[in-house]
Amino acid sequence: MKSFKNSLLVLCSLVCLTACAQKPKTIKKTPINMTNTETITLGSGCFWCTEAFFQRLNGVVSVTSGYSGGHVDNPTYEQVCDKTTGHAEVCQIVFDTTKISLDDILAVFWKTHDPTTPNQQGNDVGPQYRSVVFYHNTHQKELAEKYIKELDASKAWERPIITEVVPFTKFYSAESYHQNYYNDNTNQGYCRYVIGPKLEKFEKVFKDKLKKD
Repeated sequence: MKSFKNSLLVLCSLVCLTACAQKPKTIKKTPINMTNTETITLGSGCFWCTEAFFQRLNGVVSVTSGYSGGHVDNPTYEQVCDKTTGHAEVCQIVFDTTKISLDDILAVFWKTHDPTTPNQQGNDVGPQYRSVVFYHNTHQKELAEKYIKELDASKAWERPIITEVVPFTKFYSAESYHQNYYNDNTNQGYCRYVIGPKLEKFEKVFKDKLKKD
């Protein structure tokens, strides 16, 4: 929720002033061989979180935060937060299929958010935070639907998965200040107290899939 993010930023500003400044983490870029790349667009709550997870995976070439699934062209962050555009906050992920598989990408997707809560991730509430896979080809669609069926059957969550699996149409890149957000703002409140703990757990679970420093 935008107001929740802003409240945390204000609340933690005094703490940040007295804390030692941390050097933003530099994400090592993977060499690009476009013949081996694939693109998928995923929404799993706040795109600041989603971006931070996928940036750290070995084989991920680029992660761009933005908006998809709505009816308004070139939406602004403020318009999306007003919940009237139909857009979800998403990350468009380009990955090298010789280094990381679509299975791995989707495994990270479902293990880093709650796909059973409609239009909500924690305190972030609204349709822009819905769980959604915008597939770019038939294989992505079939694999995503297979994952949902198997996860539901295994009772991975007490409630059924409500992740939307819909065809990709358009992607609008978010404003420049949203890009590389966590890495550039590690001392801000939302980053320190919301994204940071999630990222720490993520790095433990997927330590064998991470880029090397």
